Amino acid sequence: MAKLKFGNVEEEVVTREEFPLEKAVEVLKDETIAILGYGVQGPGQALNLKDNGFNVIVGQRKDSKTWEKAVADGWVPGKDLFELEEACERGTILQYLLSDAGQIALWPTVKKHLTAGKALYFSHGFGVTFNEQTGIVPPKDVDVILVAPKGSGTSLRRLFLEGKGLNSSYAIYQDATGRAYERVVALGIGVGSGYLFQTDFKKEVYSDLTGERGILMGALAGMFEAQYQVLRENGHSPSEAFNETVEELTQSLMPLVAENGMDWMYANCSTTAQRGALDWRHRFRDAALPVFKQLYESVSSGNEARITIEANRQSDYRVKLEEELKEMRESELWQAGATVRQLRPERQPQEDTVN
Repeated sequence: MAKLKFGNVEEEVVTREEFPLEKAVEVLKDETIAILGYGVQGPGQALNLKDNGFNVIVGQRKDSKTWEKAVADGWVPGKDLFELEEACERGTILQYLLSDAGQIALWPTVKKHLTAGKALYFSHGFGVTFNEQTGIVPPKDVDVILVAPKGSGTSLRRLFLEGKGLNSSYAIYQDATGRAYERVVALGIGVGSGYLFQTDFKKEVYSDLTGERGILMGALAGMFEAQYQVLRENGHSPSEAFNETVEELTQSLMPLVAENGMDWMYANCSTTAQRGALDWRHRFRDAALPVFKQLYESVSSGNEARITIEANRQSDYRVKLEEELKEMRESELWQAGATVRQLRPERQPQEDTVN
């Protein structure tokens, strides 16, 4: 393992230097990796593993849209694309990449195919951590492991094709064979991770649920809406309000943060922006901190898991979800966004050609 220093804290991580792809392929040369589910994480992980030289098959419900997507991606029915139960039977490593709701529904089928020595792989600690609600309790004679890329499957695949990687956490819940560590790290390298940092199933799901509801999605959307509303109420046009709220952040400032950190972004802005941001930073932090504490408590108590499971059990969940997303999509804020995106310079030549 490599050692990284984060201020005064030292952390051990796994990089491609000490665990190269060739070693990963060798570790899993006798394994059949069955990707169960071809929705959010499935395509990226499956295709990256396949391109990296691993023995991969996909399990998916036949005649579904995701089955058709798998075929379009080059998976061949009867060769490396199978119904879910047959994939469970064929695989020695079962990558359980269905949605949390899908994992609960399919668990009785998967469990009966988890014979001694197999490995059960997750990219989310939800099902195991909240097993009193999900019923997912793995047999004692299989390895239970986790690799959680810190981003969507789409990003994982896109970065892989660009010759880059997406950082991932890894965890071992159960080591029945004595090979759980080498299996999980080999899979982490195989799916295209930049580097791997250690966690456990509980910490992974607590951080993941907090992040999704917080700064990654929920808080971000809420802050966008609040600032846009204030600007519009004070007479600013939709173009001005959207560009100052979303477009400048996503297209100009966040790439600078990604490149060299927040201070680098500040250093590349005007002194007026620097001074105002530094003065207001602590006020926003102090205002948000109680909300984040409430959020973490709701996650760690299992309340967020209960809400999620109950919502997904409703027969009209997808209908209600689409209604909520439609409300967001059709709001003035995101209608302005759709227009602004069409006017980005890189889009204009293509549109001129069409017109």
